[in-house]
Amino acid sequence: GNGEDPYLFSSNNFVGRQTWEFDPKAGTPEERAAIEEARQSFLDNRSRVKASSDLLWRMQVLKEKKFEQVIPPVKIEDGENITYEKATNALRRGVSFFSALQASDGHWPAEFSGLLFFLPMLVFCLYITGHLEEVFHAEHRKEMIRYMYCHQNEDGGWGFHIESKSVLFSTTLNYLCLRMLGVGPDGGRENACKRARQWIHSRGGVTYIPSWGKVWLAILGIFDWSGTNPMPPEMWLIPSFFPIHLGKIMCFTRVVYMPLSYIYGKRFVAPITPLIMQLREELHVQPYETINWNKARHLYAKEDTYDPHPLFQDLIWDTLNVFVEPFLT
Repeated sequence: GNGEDPYLFSSNNFVGRQTWEFDPKAGTPEERAAIEEARQSFLDNRSRVKASSDLLWRMQVLKEKKFEQVIPPVKIEDGENITYEKATNALRRGVSFFSALQASDGHWPAEFSGLLFFLPMLVFCLYITGHLEEVFHAEHRKEMIRYMYCHQNEDGGWGFHIESKSVLFSTTLNYLCLRMLGVGPDGGRENACKRARQWIHSRGGVTYIPSWGKVWLAILGIFDWSGTNPMPPEMWLIPSFFPIHLGKIMCFTRVVYMPLSYIYGKRFVAPITPLIMQLREELHVQPYETINWNKARHLYAKEDTYDPHPLFQDLIWDTLNVFVEPFLT
């Protein structure tokens, strides 16, 4: 975070932001062994404990501060009354520990764990622009792959977030990410890619991915734009005083729709590489040329369907697709 990397910049001198640098000689052999032990322990227990608890960072910062917990732990037996003294002692012990974790500028650093689709989208952008290996060096890619292995569910898929059951959206995106990072179609820890692909095929292939996923696949060239529901950028031209206006919808929906509507209007497709051609074969359950893209617009895996589409919503999509889109394109 010193600003020397041309791809890292900050307008506030990196306050409240952490960056990781690879140093193969950092720490003592015992400390490096402790890190490997922590990594293996998390991997072995990943189906039971999903969050990493920032363990590696805690090990590092507590060592830098020479922290030593001197307040003894409080043990409460079943049925035992909790006294004021024991409660106070437990509170002081916790405050002492978390005070040691506070950064010098006053904030508490923490991993933004949870959503499992942010990393793949970043990799997609760098793959499309041809800067993947330039931005992510070998050690970056190694740790990114490790992260995806650690959060792969036992059934072979990935959830919407680290605590979620497997969904087609995240499973497809993480599969693509692994392949772009150099993992083979049947490779990965415990056959990660093969198990993920089997999970995808058992749900009917990627034609059943939800709308956001369909758009990303269309951008990459693994899906045809005609298989996505309309997202006309002209919707932004609607006057703001109208009852329905994109500026009035929830911010998360708005910030996603804004760039995607532009890309949809352009029908942007990244360069078709040999890997993309191979991924078409790996992720679809039928030949790419025979897919009914119009039908694919309304296909969604049950794992990704939180609320079934009402008939009225599908009618709106079809109306836009049949009667409006021909005049806008």
